[in-house]
Amino acid sequence: MACNSRFASVLRACVLTWLACFLVQFPAWSAAAPGIDLDRFDRAKRSVALSDGIKLAYIEMGDPRGPAIVLIHGYTDNARDWVPLIPYLPRKSRLIAVDIRGHGDSSKPECCYARLDFAYDIKLLLDALKVQRADIVGHSLGSIIAQTFAEYWPERTRKVVLISSTGGPRPGAPAAPSTLDYASEIRKLKEPIDLDSPFMVAWWSSPTPVNEEFIRRQRRDSARIPLKVWLAVLDQGLGPTDLQLTLPRLKAPCLLIWGEVDPIMGEDVRATLRDALPNAQVKIFKGLGHNPFWEDPGGVASVINRFLEIDP
Repeated sequence: MACNSRFASVLRACVLTWLACFLVQFPAWSAAAPGIDLDRFDRAKRSVALSDGIKLAYIEMGDPRGPAIVLIHGYTDNARDWVPLIPYLPRKSRLIAVDIRGHGDSSKPECCYARLDFAYDIKLLLDALKVQRADIVGHSLGSIIAQTFAEYWPERTRKVVLISSTGGPRPGAPAAPSTLDYASEIRKLKEPIDLDSPFMVAWWSSPTPVNEEFIRRQRRDSARIPLKVWLAVLDQGLGPTDLQLTLPRLKAPCLLIWGEVDPIMGEDVRATLRDALPNAQVKIFKGLGHNPFWEDPGGVASVINRFLEIDP
């Protein structure tokens, strides 16, 4: 695996200690030290048939008796998204990293990909896993799913962490263009999707270097998502939707995290989220982009851990 110095130092310094705490519950992970073996991580994935007919894939780690933390990835990603962050999260927690519908090893139906469809899948997954209440952590599209889950199932939500999220445009105001016009580029894609195309390389670029093999696998898996799913999620899950209408229902304690130079979530849609959640804690990571938990996993985890107040 080709590693840049930052990623390698993170893994060598922290993962061995973190994973050792879980070898009793997860002996198959013993060979992963001193770094998380991506093949082994992928093979640890399970799936469950939900009552709505969707098969949802997920990876469960940590202490099965600990407080549950649900990790919800973003558009065209999968549960592997959280590999850089996982070594820093509380080792006494029960981590549940999900492949949302249409992504990874989960079902890829012809419909439906609205934010409530995604959130309902999470609710049914928690039902299946007998998790009554959880902390919900989401990134980008996953953050929209997280806030939707918290709005509709507040009794199942303890705290919410929204990474690279949005409150949508102000009512009646046109959305300001982002510095990355990803929607128009996605509509130009043709099948089979070329994982090494200029768009795909730009889609997975970062202002701070991230492990190359990790990024290659993410690009590979996103290219395997059917184009009809890319477009359905773009139109239904990320298309025009009045996030402001339901945000007042989000009463759980919230932490909002952004990278300072995020090319997708501009200040206009950050401001509407902050205004809608005036009691939320806010952290901006200078110089980081849309995936700050890849670029500085230790720093992001430190903020999350303090907010969640779970024993390490």
